[in-house]
Amino acid sequence: MGDDIDILRTIRLSVLDRSLIRRGEGADEALRATVRFARDIEALGYHRFWVSEHHGVPGVAGSAPTVLAAAVASATTRVRVGTGGVMLPNHRPLVVAEQFGVLESLFPGRIDMGLGRSVGFTGAVRRALGAGKEAAERFGDDLAELLDWFVGNDARGMRAVPAEGLRVPVFLLATGAGAALAAESGLPLVIAPARGEERMLRAVDEYRAAFRPSALTHEAYREPYVVVSVSVAVGETAEEAESMQVSEAWATVVSRTRGVFPPLLPPEEVPVREMTAREATLFAEARRSQIHGTAEEVTAALAGLIRRSGADELLVTLNAHDHGRRLDSHRRLARLAGLRPGA
Repeated sequence: MGDDIDILRTIRLSVLDRSLIRRGEGADEALRATVRFARDIEALGYHRFWVSEHHGVPGVAGSAPTVLAAAVASATTRVRVGTGGVMLPNHRPLVVAEQFGVLESLFPGRIDMGLGRSVGFTGAVRRALGAGKEAAERFGDDLAELLDWFVGNDARGMRAVPAEGLRVPVFLLATGAGAALAAESGLPLVIAPARGEERMLRAVDEYRAAFRPSALTHEAYREPYVVVSVSVAVGETAEEAESMQVSEAWATVVSRTRGVFPPLLPPEEVPVREMTAREATLFAEARRSQIHGTAEEVTAALAGLIRRSGADELLVTLNAHDHGRRLDSHRRLARLAGLRPGA
């Protein structure tokens, strides 16, 4: 395991929390759990803690990422805080610039602006947001406008206060043309193997080959920078680790077959033996990109992923039903990665 450990310890390790609701919880409890979890993650020595944006989803409480990021940043002191990500088609670029300007002004040097191009999952959500599927097509223009607000432009006749003049690192989530746009803009790339590792690796190679720094590039990211997002569970036994990811995998199946992502069930209540053929196929697909096992098994799997992708950073997510087991998994992973508590 020695060589694999050495590889794992060469890169940054960060956490993404989507504020999923567990059955029997309310959204308020899920959001408070996110803030508590952020404090724990900071104490373990992780580099970043990011939150996400979802609308109209019964099983997800994280609908306002910049508001939640403010709460997380207020409850922590060292860990970088950001969004994975704000879905730019849902918002006016000026408003996003203002929100991150406020965050950076209140928590200087700790804020990351992760951006995505996804629109609402259902027609009802898209209508409520006023952003149809076509809104994703203007993502490049919206991104340019958003970043221009930080630079300043007298031609508009107004300024983005307090964003103008601030330097907030920007990360692009690779959906659709995201990788190409990240390369063209000279921005770090966040990508996941959820749709297949080969597809992800091709996008990463193309991103690195096409990357060119621009006026938009933050001084800390003058070279191609790849963040691979992956679900990871580390347990005392392989069975324990595997069970931590069952609840989210089943919720994903429900969302794809019934159109709604529900609160997480306890793993023992997931109807593994009663699934239809289609549900079983979707369940297997949801599990395919997850990494789980004992310390040795996870170290080998992550080291392999790092070797193949050349990742500069791993953005780890785990939505176990049990909060205590989730924290224990992150604690085990932190030890494997040689993170220094309190660093």
